[in-house]
Amino acid sequence: MTEQEDRKHRRLDARALRGLAHPLRMQLLNALRQGGPATASQLASRLGESSGATSYHLRQLAAHGFVEDAPDHGKGRERWWRAVDEGLVFDSAEFEGAGPEVRGAADLFLHEIANTHARELSTWLGTRDHWSEAWARATDMSDMSLRLTPDLAEELVRRMHDLVDSYRDRVPDEDTPETERVRVHTHVFPIDAK
Repeated sequence: MTEQEDRKHRRLDARALRGLAHPLRMQLLNALRQGGPATASQLASRLGESSGATSYHLRQLAAHGFVEDAPDHGKGRERWWRAVDEGLVFDSAEFEGAGPEVRGAADLFLHEIANTHARELSTWLGTRDHWSEAWARATDMSDMSLRLTPDLAEELVRRMHDLVDSYRDRVPDEDTPETERVRVHTHVFPIDAK
């Protein structure tokens, strides 16, 4: 993996996971990734939090290397923040045999990701009438069931990610009509407990 790819997708280790596994920190990081650089006050307003809380949690995110100063923004005493990485990689194998604190952080992290996906989908459903017919036809909310082994499930996930990544190089210009940022959620998990 190149240094540029490393900055795009950060692999979570136990220390980083403990620093990130807080609902507000995860919301702040997502807001910076999706909305670009912002101040603690701007983020507080956007997320319905106090600027004291957002300032504290931004400093915690910075201490763990998730956010950094954005010196090319703002004037005077305003402190602007930006996300360091474009995405996170959570590998459950990284946390096998971990103690209860790390397992708890992993559980909180994964549940917050699921909550974020649910909020984003719910927001889309609540606003879908405000979008064009073209966007209404271009969306998907499917579910499918397959019979797979763990190896086949890993292959499926890898191939889905490769497919999504292949569209990163096809980004249209900002002024191309109807160009929007889109979210792609994938979930692959077994459904029959043994």
